[in-house]
Amino acid sequence: MTSHAPAAAPDEPTTPAATAASTVRPSPDAPSAGRVVVVGGGPGGYEAALVARRLGAQVTVVERAGLGGSAVLTDVVPSKTLIATAEWMTIADRAPELGIRTDGLADADGAGSPADLLRHRIDLAAVNARVRTLAAAQSDDIRARLAREGVDIVAGTGRLLDPEHVAVTEADGRERVLDADVVLVSTGATPRVLPDARPDGERILTWTQLYDLTELPQRLVVVGSGVTGAEFAGAYTSLGADVVLVSSRDRVLPGEDADAAELIERVFRQRGMTVMSRSRASSARRTADGVVVTLEDGRTVEGSHVLFAVGSVPTTRGIGLEEAGVRLTPSGHVEVDKVSRTNVRGVYAAGDCTGVLPLASVAATQGRIAMSHALGDAVRPLQLRGISANIFTAPEIATVGIPESVLQERGTHYRTSMLPLSRNPRAKMLGVRDGFIKLFAHAGTGTVLGAVVVGPRASESVFPLTLAVTHRLTADQVAEASTVYPSMSGTIGEVARMLHQRTED
Repeated sequence: MTSHAPAAAPDEPTTPAATAASTVRPSPDAPSAGRVVVVGGGPGGYEAALVARRLGAQVTVVERAGLGGSAVLTDVVPSKTLIATAEWMTIADRAPELGIRTDGLADADGAGSPADLLRHRIDLAAVNARVRTLAAAQSDDIRARLAREGVDIVAGTGRLLDPEHVAVTEADGRERVLDADVVLVSTGATPRVLPDARPDGERILTWTQLYDLTELPQRLVVVGSGVTGAEFAGAYTSLGADVVLVSSRDRVLPGEDADAAELIERVFRQRGMTVMSRSRASSARRTADGVVVTLEDGRTVEGSHVLFAVGSVPTTRGIGLEEAGVRLTPSGHVEVDKVSRTNVRGVYAAGDCTGVLPLASVAATQGRIAMSHALGDAVRPLQLRGISANIFTAPEIATVGIPESVLQERGTHYRTSMLPLSRNPRAKMLGVRDGFIKLFAHAGTGTVLGAVVVGPRASESVFPLTLAVTHRLTADQVAEASTVYPSMSGTIGEVARMLHQRTED
């Protein structure tokens, strides 16, 4: 479950059986309560379980790794915890210009030297121990919540025998069969692996294996410049590692807003990262004390470790979906409509295994919608228009609404306004130089169509713009709302005022 998704055209059907956007009421014979089996305990699964219990169903969650799934145990929670530590390192680097002086760090003799001043050291073993502890605590919290609500939790691997029966293989090899009136599949996705770069968990790594490192890599080669690759490359640069980012495209974050991607690549280079554009990796092998990554054009890149962040594959094979008649896409994702139904009656799916948008928030929404629909409650189908997403680089990149590239492809008549954060008084006080606010509004109606926020805590700042897109507010309505002075959000109001069109008599 990644923190963000590639740019997509909101509100367009993602699978063949898309449902209308209005509120949907299930068929009269939908059970008001019954037996629900959830296969997979990630955000889509545990949120679905909570809704199903509130609607009176008997609910069993089958999970083989731990409650919270990869989002909590190996992906979103761990990566953002690591990134939070890296963010403090980035903030500390601004200390001198804010007038902050620190004592020199003591050497082995107990004496500091001028070279030690303002030098920050990372204890990666301690950082990763904290990462694992927080992830485990979050998983325990989810387990406790489900237990309080009366959800049965079964540790094991689930497999559909048919739409009404799920076989569970427990850790000791024993198998049991669960009866179901409704089945929700929420099995997530796993890191994609190149045939000639098999991860070993020591030098050749996927993003799920980084948290076992006890020492900072001397030279980390990151293969893949999408969201995951960019986040980890930026974090490890801030932590003090020498990082080489290998990108097969012309720029980092190729699926994101062009202005935001250009800014992030510039910041990466300024911080000392080596960015290799138009360079596709084909293999990796270990050496005596590191790794060698071979590119398709024959060049090689040496490092102490290599992280492959080249996408993910849905966890849908071998769990009985095809045998039960559930349609999969050529990529292996489960086909669902906007209320999370598959083509098989009584079988629903949510999360990364569906390929709709690889976001924890979307998975949770899909799971809630699925249970409301399946158990007889009125429900509004999934709407992607108001889904906000964030890339946890430094600065962060938050987006909502229709991307500018899609507006251009559609030939939409729109106006845009943009201001750098460097002009914002609050940003100046904090020593923030990199970032901007950009809005897109319909040229005729002034309705806010989309927005991009680049800056510290963009994930928080984007919320008012998410409200604007969701409720189809105009730029004038956004501009009329009062903002605190000084504040980062003041730039949002200013950018909205720039889109005002004078009414002609």
